[in-house]
Amino acid sequence: MPNAPEACGLSAAEAARRLAADGANLLPGSAPKSNAAIVLTVVTEPMFLMLLAAGGIYLALGDPAEALFLLGFVFVVIGITLVQERKTQRALESLRELSAPRALVMRDGQEQRIPGAGVVRGDVLVLHEGDRIAADARLFEGQLEVDESLLTGESVPVAKLPDTAASVGAGGRSAGPPQARPAPSGGSAAHAVASVGALYASTVVTRGVGLAEVQATAGATAVGRIGADLARTTEPPSALQRASRQLVRRLGAAALLLAGAQVLLGWWWNGRPLLESLLSGIALAMAILPEEIPVILTVFLALGAWRISKQKVLTRRMSAVEALGAITVLAVDKTGTLTMNRMEVAELDTGSARFTPEKASELPEAFHLLAEFAMLATPGDPFDPMEKAIQRFGHGWLAGTEHVHDGREPEFEYALSGEILAMTRVFASSAPTQHLLATKGAPEAVADLCHLPAARREAIRAQVEAMAGRGLRVLGVARGRWSGAPAAPDAAPLWPRSQHDFDFEFLGLLGLADPPRPEVPAALAECRRAGVRVIMLTGDHPATARAIARQVGLSERPEVITGDQIAALDDAALRERLRHADLCARLQPAHKLRLVQALRAGGEVVAMTGDGVNDAPALKAADIGIAMGERGTDVAREAAALVLLDDSFARIVAAIRQGRRIDDNLRKATRFTFAVHVPVIALALVPTLLQWPVLLMPVHMVLLQLLIDPACSVVFEADPESPGLMERAPRPVSDSPFGVAPLGHAVLQGLGVAGLLLAGYAWLAAQGWSAPQARSVVFCTLMLSVMLLILANRDLRRSALLGMTNANPLLWRMAVAMFGLLAAVLYLPWLRRLMGLELPGLAGLAAGAGLLALCAVWLELVRLAGGPRQ
Repeated sequence: MPNAPEACGLSAAEAARRLAADGANLLPGSAPKSNAAIVLTVVTEPMFLMLLAAGGIYLALGDPAEALFLLGFVFVVIGITLVQERKTQRALESLRELSAPRALVMRDGQEQRIPGAGVVRGDVLVLHEGDRIAADARLFEGQLEVDESLLTGESVPVAKLPDTAASVGAGGRSAGPPQARPAPSGGSAAHAVASVGALYASTVVTRGVGLAEVQATAGATAVGRIGADLARTTEPPSALQRASRQLVRRLGAAALLLAGAQVLLGWWWNGRPLLESLLSGIALAMAILPEEIPVILTVFLALGAWRISKQKVLTRRMSAVEALGAITVLAVDKTGTLTMNRMEVAELDTGSARFTPEKASELPEAFHLLAEFAMLATPGDPFDPMEKAIQRFGHGWLAGTEHVHDGREPEFEYALSGEILAMTRVFASSAPTQHLLATKGAPEAVADLCHLPAARREAIRAQVEAMAGRGLRVLGVARGRWSGAPAAPDAAPLWPRSQHDFDFEFLGLLGLADPPRPEVPAALAECRRAGVRVIMLTGDHPATARAIARQVGLSERPEVITGDQIAALDDAALRERLRHADLCARLQPAHKLRLVQALRAGGEVVAMTGDGVNDAPALKAADIGIAMGERGTDVAREAAALVLLDDSFARIVAAIRQGRRIDDNLRKATRFTFAVHVPVIALALVPTLLQWPVLLMPVHMVLLQLLIDPACSVVFEADPESPGLMERAPRPVSDSPFGVAPLGHAVLQGLGVAGLLLAGYAWLAAQGWSAPQARSVVFCTLMLSVMLLILANRDLRRSALLGMTNANPLLWRMAVAMFGLLAAVLYLPWLRRLMGLELPGLAGLAAGAGLLALCAVWLELVRLAGGPRQ
């Protein structure tokens, strides 16, 4: 960018002063929940309302101790909920900070990448294609096209010029060729769209580069004045969250029906007092309602996204956390993901001579022209790493010669397109009607523009194959001249519609090297063990793709599918070809979208990487779009579900590992929740049906919830990954934690425990034990069976006792808390009376131990009989 005084930007000290005075550049949005809002959420939940009803009934029965106990539990629940909510919010806030828009600004005369919140009035924004503008600003240098559909609803990009250029070009725009576009800066005014230089926050640069001075930030911007609704975004619930809510609603309806029936049976059939029957019905409703499920999903997904961020992978959509465990195909860009993205010019070839810079001290004269026109065909301040490497090479080897043309701006540009994989820049020369052309692009495309004879084309093709076989990205370079007079004295020339209308001279080939990342081979091997197929995407020559694939150990299969082949194949044929090809070369962004659609139509769960504006449709179409954080545009980041903060392929594999762990733990917690509710339901319902004394009342349910809730939302969430996590196939998309198999397994576990506890109660009663004595044994065994169910569901591949060896510090804290609570229930007289229990003697302890051992045997038999294998 030019070094004009206006472009130097603010000093760091002045920016800090303005930030303190004006506040952060943040649009209105949803504030974190206040403590009062969290408390209000708790007190309006069905479980809380049932506790209040039970407390009222205890008061009516003249039992204030029970009522106060239930009220005290309400405060405990509120405290636990506050802790969980704050932990979840902290995780989400850290993700929001990472995903906040970024801005490239001039500070102290240097370009700096800062969070969008730190932009202040007077900052100079450095804008490139794909950037989301951080604040309202005035363009003072360059030329842009901006998507303002967020504000206007119009999808056509709006041209933006500096104020001075806008006044010059106010007469309108002459019709240009469809393949051509004006130069990003310094172009002819006759080709410019008349527009003021006003830029607006949250709009997107779709083309060009420029400098702009910030005029307004935060709520003072146009988007801020429209209102908070535009700035606030609410992510819709995921498929799993929708399924869980539907399940909880159905179980809630069943709880109401069964609780009502229990009240009527207890009052009418068993002859119990109405209030006592109501308490029994409330206990049954509390037992049936799995209110832990929504909490599990919220906590697991939020904390899971936070854990994934520790692997330098940012989660922008929570649904991606669910999908990570099901990925079957990983389609990744070669450059910057599998390679280091440190491009350097490694070879020049003119056909008659070859140059490599490793041991050379100077560039021979024979290669000056090739290097010069490669530089001319490249913007002076490029964004693309390949073009940066070309400029770096030219400035290094041509320094002090007449072949360096810094500051020389083109009059016109022909952009690279799907029809012609080459770009041409047109420059003025000393004669008014003479123009100089510089072209670079795919060697075959450049050779075609030069209209070379077949023998020369074959020689170029062979040399390209040889260079690409060494892993080089190969470009062809050409020069040309064109004579064209303007239609009127003050107008620009009428440029030809196509690059084919020029006469070009082929100058040679330029090879660029980009070394593979050292961690990629191990990560690819891990993907193979995990059953995840990796497909490499590149715009390079097929031979380059094969060479890099060999270097990183991607694939031994030689078949490569090219962009032209993708365009020519129908959907069915493309799906068949993709079954055998792991390498895709000469790709354009539209080809990526087609690939994603074909893979998904073939039943694959696809994760795909991208970094450019044109990659956004494919990123959105993939099951998980993954944007590059270092080199990716804002548009790509916002279209993606995940963002790689350091662009490394190994980070994607680490995210898949974390996703599988989160999925495993969520399934463990879900199985446990349903399994533990079954014996609780049975002990609340069966005594009424068999006309036994009541076994469980609301006070008992409260104690059980003190064990069940932390186990679901804390213990299982912190569980380490299971052995062999990345050595099994991806889980099928249809394999829901609420499916028949996992819920059937959980119910079978619970039914066995319930049957043993009920049988134990019946046997004790038959032996002459009183109701409080028998209830004590059964209730204490039920509390301990919660720990058994936790261990049984941690790893279905191993015995529950062996599961204790897989370290989880929170599990042992849970065990200590459980035994402490059990000791309090038995040995605090007031609490024992409150629960309607009696202190068990040695016989009671022996009976409880026997029941617990039988429960453990049952759970092991269920495990051995088979079931879901996580």
